[in-house]
Amino acid sequence: MKRNIRGWLAAIIFPLSIVLGYIIYTYILGSPSNFEGGSTLNEPLKNNYLGVIYKGGYIVILLISFQIILLTYIIERFFSLSHAKGKSGNEEFVKSVKKMVTDENFSTIIKQCDEQKGSLANVVKNGINTYLLVEKDDTFDKESKLITIRNQFEESTQLEIPQLNRNMVIISTLASISTLIGLLGTVTGMIKAFSALARVGAPDAVGLANGISQALVTTALGISTAAVAIVFFNLFSSRIDKITYAIDEATFAVLASLKEKYLKS
Repeated sequence: MKRNIRGWLAAIIFPLSIVLGYIIYTYILGSPSNFEGGSTLNEPLKNNYLGVIYKGGYIVILLISFQIILLTYIIERFFSLSHAKGKSGNEEFVKSVKKMVTDENFSTIIKQCDEQKGSLANVVKNGINTYLLVEKDDTFDKESKLITIRNQFEESTQLEIPQLNRNMVIISTLASISTLIGLLGTVTGMIKAFSALARVGAPDAVGLANGISQALVTTALGISTAAVAIVFFNLFSSRIDKITYAIDEATFAVLASLKEKYLKS
Protein backbone atom coordinates (compact mmCIF):
# COMPACT_ATOMS: atom_id res chain seq x y z
CA MET A 1 0.00 0.00 0.00
CA LYS A 2 2.78 2.44 0.96
CA ARG A 3 4.73 1.59 -2.21
CA ASN A 4 1.62 2.27 -4.32
CA ILE A 5 1.14 5.66 -2.64
CA ARG A 6 4.79 6.58 -3.23
CA GLY A 7 4.54 5.44 -6.84
CA TRP A 8 1.47 7.60 -7.40
CA LEU A 9 3.23 10.51 -5.70
CA ALA A 10 6.11 10.32 -8.17
CA ALA A 11 3.74 9.95 -11.14
CA ILE A 12 1.59 12.92 -10.12
CA ILE A 13 4.03 15.43 -8.65
CA PHE A 14 6.21 15.95 -11.74
CA PRO A 15 3.50 16.94 -14.26
CA LEU A 16 1.50 18.70 -11.53
CA SER A 17 4.51 20.80 -10.56
CA ILE A 18 4.89 22.01 -14.16
CA VAL A 19 1.21 22.99 -14.27
CA LEU A 20 1.43 24.78 -10.91
CA GLY A 21 4.64 26.47 -12.01
CA TYR A 22 2.93 27.79 -15.14
CA ILE A 23 -0.09 29.01 -13.14
CA ILE A 24 2.11 30.79 -10.58
CA TYR A 25 4.25 32.33 -13.33
CA THR A 26 1.35 33.48 -15.49
CA TYR A 27 -1.31 34.54 -13.01
CA ILE A 28 0.63 35.53 -9.88
CA LEU A 29 4.04 36.72 -11.05
CA GLY A 30 2.60 37.96 -14.35
CA SER A 31 -0.37 39.78 -12.83
CA PRO A 32 -0.84 43.18 -14.55
CA SER A 33 -0.91 44.82 -11.08
CA ASN A 34 2.81 44.05 -10.78
CA PHE A 35 3.78 46.23 -13.76
CA GLU A 36 3.69 49.84 -14.80
CA GLY A 37 0.64 50.66 -16.87
CA GLY A 38 -0.87 47.25 -16.10
CA SER A 39 1.09 45.53 -18.88
CA THR A 40 3.73 42.79 -18.59
CA LEU A 41 5.55 44.46 -21.50
CA ASN A 42 6.45 47.34 -19.19
CA GLU A 43 8.88 47.41 -16.29
CA PRO A 44 7.85 46.03 -12.87
CA LEU A 45 6.62 48.51 -10.29
CA LYS A 46 9.22 49.80 -7.85
CA ASN A 47 10.07 47.23 -5.15
CA ASN A 48 7.67 44.72 -6.74
CA TYR A 49 9.69 41.52 -6.71
CA LEU A 50 6.93 39.40 -8.22
CA GLY A 51 7.21 41.40 -11.41
CA VAL A 52 11.00 41.20 -11.28
CA ILE A 53 10.87 37.39 -11.05
CA TYR A 54 8.39 37.30 -13.95
CA LYS A 55 10.99 39.06 -16.09
CA GLY A 56 13.19 35.99 -15.65
CA GLY A 57 11.33 34.39 -18.55
CA TYR A 58 9.86 30.95 -19.09
CA ILE A 59 12.79 29.21 -17.40
CA VAL A 60 11.29 30.54 -14.16
CA ILE A 61 8.41 28.07 -14.68
CA LEU A 62 10.87 25.18 -14.61
CA LEU A 63 12.64 26.52 -11.53
CA ILE A 64 9.33 27.02 -9.71
CA SER A 65 8.37 23.43 -10.55
CA PHE A 66 11.70 22.28 -9.08
CA GLN A 67 10.89 24.15 -5.88
CA ILE A 68 7.46 22.50 -5.67
CA ILE A 69 9.00 19.04 -6.21
CA LEU A 70 11.70 19.77 -3.64
CA LEU A 71 9.16 20.94 -1.05
CA THR A 72 7.05 17.81 -1.65
CA TYR A 73 9.93 15.42 -1.12
CA ILE A 74 11.29 17.34 1.86
CA ILE A 75 7.91 16.85 3.55
CA GLU A 76 7.78 13.19 2.48
CA ARG A 77 11.30 12.48 3.78
CA PHE A 78 10.64 14.30 7.05
CA PHE A 79 7.60 12.18 7.93
CA SER A 80 9.10 8.93 6.57
CA LEU A 81 12.32 9.29 8.57
CA SER A 82 10.38 10.36 11.66
CA HIS A 83 8.39 7.12 11.35
CA ALA A 84 11.56 5.09 10.68
CA LYS A 85 13.16 6.49 13.83
CA GLY A 86 10.38 5.03 15.96
CA LYS A 87 8.42 6.43 18.88
CA SER A 88 11.26 6.85 21.35
CA GLY A 89 14.97 7.58 20.92
CA ASN A 90 17.05 4.83 19.31
CA GLU A 91 19.80 5.12 21.95
CA GLU A 92 17.39 4.33 24.77
CA PHE A 93 15.85 1.51 22.76
CA VAL A 94 19.25 -0.08 22.04
CA LYS A 95 20.19 0.10 25.73
CA SER A 96 16.96 -1.61 26.77
CA VAL A 97 17.42 -4.30 24.10
CA LYS A 98 20.96 -5.02 25.34
CA LYS A 99 19.71 -5.43 28.90
CA MET A 100 16.76 -7.66 27.94
CA VAL A 101 18.96 -9.87 25.74
CA THR A 102 21.36 -10.33 28.65
CA ASP A 103 18.39 -11.21 30.87
CA GLU A 104 17.04 -13.49 28.07
CA ASN A 105 13.73 -11.64 28.22
CA PHE A 106 12.95 -12.13 24.52
CA SER A 107 9.17 -11.93 24.71
CA THR A 108 9.45 -8.45 26.22
CA ILE A 109 11.84 -7.42 23.42
CA ILE A 110 9.25 -8.37 20.79
CA LYS A 111 6.54 -6.52 22.68
CA GLN A 112 8.74 -3.43 22.97
CA CYS A 113 9.57 -3.63 19.25
CA ASP A 114 5.84 -3.58 18.45
CA GLU A 115 5.48 -0.46 20.58
CA GLN A 116 8.64 1.24 19.29
CA LYS A 117 8.07 0.59 15.56
CA GLY A 118 10.45 1.98 12.96
CA SER A 119 13.39 0.47 11.07
CA LEU A 120 15.47 -0.45 14.13
CA ALA A 121 12.55 -2.17 15.83
CA ASN A 122 11.76 -4.13 12.63
CA VAL A 123 15.33 -5.45 12.35
CA VAL A 124 15.55 -6.40 16.03
CA LYS A 125 12.14 -8.08 15.99
CA ASN A 126 12.98 -10.17 12.92
CA GLY A 127 16.28 -11.22 14.47
CA ILE A 128 14.72 -12.22 17.80
CA ASN A 129 11.89 -14.11 16.07
CA THR A 130 14.49 -16.04 14.08
CA TYR A 131 16.33 -16.85 17.31
CA LEU A 132 13.14 -18.19 18.90
CA LEU A 133 12.48 -20.36 15.84
CA VAL A 134 15.96 -21.91 15.63
CA GLU A 135 15.97 -22.55 19.37
CA LYS A 136 12.99 -24.87 18.91
CA ASP A 137 14.64 -26.69 15.98
CA ASP A 138 16.91 -29.51 17.13
CA THR A 139 18.41 -29.91 13.65
CA PHE A 140 20.51 -26.74 14.16
CA ASP A 141 23.80 -26.87 16.03
CA LYS A 142 25.05 -23.78 17.90
CA GLU A 143 27.13 -22.47 15.01
CA SER A 144 24.29 -22.93 12.52
CA LYS A 145 21.94 -21.09 14.83
CA LEU A 146 24.27 -18.09 15.05
CA ILE A 147 24.79 -18.03 11.28
CA THR A 148 21.02 -18.18 10.66
CA ILE A 149 20.33 -15.38 13.13
CA ARG A 150 23.15 -13.24 11.71
CA ASN A 151 21.86 -13.75 8.17
CA GLN A 152 18.37 -12.69 9.26
CA PHE A 153 19.74 -9.50 10.81
CA GLU A 154 21.68 -8.73 7.62
CA GLU A 155 18.70 -9.43 5.35
CA SER A 156 16.38 -7.29 7.48
CA THR A 157 18.91 -4.45 7.47
CA GLN A 158 19.26 -4.64 3.69
CA LEU A 159 15.48 -4.38 3.37
CA GLU A 160 15.29 -1.30 5.60
CA ILE A 161 18.17 0.72 4.10
CA PRO A 162 16.54 1.25 0.66
CA GLN A 163 13.42 2.53 2.42
CA LEU A 164 15.54 4.99 4.41
CA ASN A 165 17.28 6.25 1.27
CA ARG A 166 14.14 6.40 -0.86
CA ASN A 167 13.78 9.67 -2.85
CA MET A 168 17.11 10.99 -1.56
CA VAL A 169 18.42 10.77 -5.13
CA ILE A 170 15.64 13.13 -6.26
CA ILE A 171 16.70 15.75 -3.71
CA SER A 172 20.36 15.43 -4.69
CA THR A 173 19.46 15.63 -8.39
CA LEU A 174 17.45 18.81 -7.79
CA ALA A 175 20.46 20.28 -5.98
CA SER A 176 22.58 19.73 -9.09
CA ILE A 177 20.15 20.46 -11.88
CA SER A 178 18.66 23.64 -10.35
CA THR A 179 22.01 25.39 -10.59
CA LEU A 180 22.46 24.24 -14.19
CA ILE A 181 19.00 25.43 -15.22
CA GLY A 182 19.67 28.74 -13.46
CA LEU A 183 22.89 29.09 -15.45
CA LEU A 184 21.00 28.23 -18.63
CA GLY A 185 18.71 31.16 -17.88
CA THR A 186 21.79 33.29 -17.28
CA VAL A 187 23.21 32.37 -20.69
CA THR A 188 19.94 32.98 -22.58
CA GLY A 189 19.44 36.25 -20.70
CA MET A 190 22.90 37.51 -21.61
CA ILE A 191 22.32 36.51 -25.22
CA LYS A 192 19.22 38.70 -25.25
CA ALA A 193 21.09 41.52 -23.53
CA PHE A 194 23.96 41.53 -26.02
CA SER A 195 21.56 41.18 -28.94
CA ALA A 196 19.75 44.33 -27.77
CA LEU A 197 23.08 46.11 -27.30
CA ALA A 198 24.37 45.14 -30.75
CA ARG A 199 21.43 46.49 -32.76
CA VAL A 200 22.13 49.05 -35.43
CA GLY A 201 21.41 52.58 -34.29
CA ALA A 202 20.33 53.25 -30.72
CA PRO A 203 20.63 50.19 -28.47
CA ASP A 204 17.36 48.68 -27.24
CA ALA A 205 17.42 49.74 -23.58
CA VAL A 206 14.31 47.71 -22.70
CA GLY A 207 15.66 44.59 -24.37
CA LEU A 208 18.99 45.06 -22.61
CA ALA A 209 17.29 45.45 -19.23
CA ASN A 210 15.06 42.40 -19.79
CA GLY A 211 18.03 40.25 -20.80
CA ILE A 212 20.06 41.21 -17.74
CA SER A 213 16.99 40.77 -15.52
CA GLN A 214 16.45 37.23 -16.84
CA ALA A 215 20.11 36.39 -16.28
CA LEU A 216 20.08 37.56 -12.66
CA VAL A 217 16.64 36.23 -11.69
CA THR A 218 17.19 32.69 -13.01
CA THR A 219 20.63 32.54 -11.39
CA ALA A 220 19.19 33.61 -8.03
CA LEU A 221 16.30 31.11 -8.22
CA GLY A 222 18.57 28.26 -9.31
CA ILE A 223 21.17 28.86 -6.60
CA SER A 224 18.57 29.32 -3.84
CA THR A 225 16.77 26.10 -4.83
CA ALA A 226 20.05 24.18 -4.94
CA ALA A 227 21.11 25.58 -1.56
CA VAL A 228 17.88 24.45 0.12
CA ALA A 229 18.17 21.00 -1.50
CA ILE A 230 21.76 20.58 -0.29
CA VAL A 231 20.90 21.61 3.27
CA PHE A 232 18.00 19.14 3.55
CA PHE A 233 19.92 16.37 1.76
CA ASN A 234 22.70 16.63 4.34
CA LEU A 235 20.17 16.87 7.18
CA PHE A 236 18.33 13.74 6.06
CA SER A 237 21.59 11.89 5.35
CA SER A 238 22.68 12.58 8.92
CA ARG A 239 19.40 11.19 10.27
CA ILE A 240 19.73 8.08 8.08
CA ASP A 241 23.30 7.52 9.32
CA LYS A 242 22.11 7.68 12.94
CA ILE A 243 19.39 5.10 12.27
CA THR A 244 21.75 2.71 10.45
CA TYR A 245 24.33 3.10 13.22
CA ALA A 246 21.69 2.20 15.81
CA ILE A 247 20.73 -0.86 13.75
CA ASP A 248 24.37 -1.99 13.56
CA GLU A 249 24.86 -1.39 17.28
CA ALA A 250 21.74 -3.38 18.22
CA THR A 251 22.67 -6.20 15.83
CA PHE A 252 26.17 -6.47 17.28
CA ALA A 253 24.86 -6.39 20.85
CA VAL A 254 22.27 -9.13 20.25
CA LEU A 255 24.67 -11.40 18.34
CA ALA A 256 27.42 -10.92 20.94
CA SER A 257 25.04 -11.82 23.78
CA LEU A 258 23.72 -14.89 21.95
CA LYS A 259 27.23 -16.05 21.11
CA GLU A 260 28.24 -15.74 24.77
CA LYS A 261 25.10 -17.66 25.75
CA TYR A 262 25.92 -20.52 23.36
CA LEU A 263 29.54 -20.67 24.52
CA LYS A 264 28.44 -21.06 28.14
CA SER A 265 25.86 -23.75 27.37
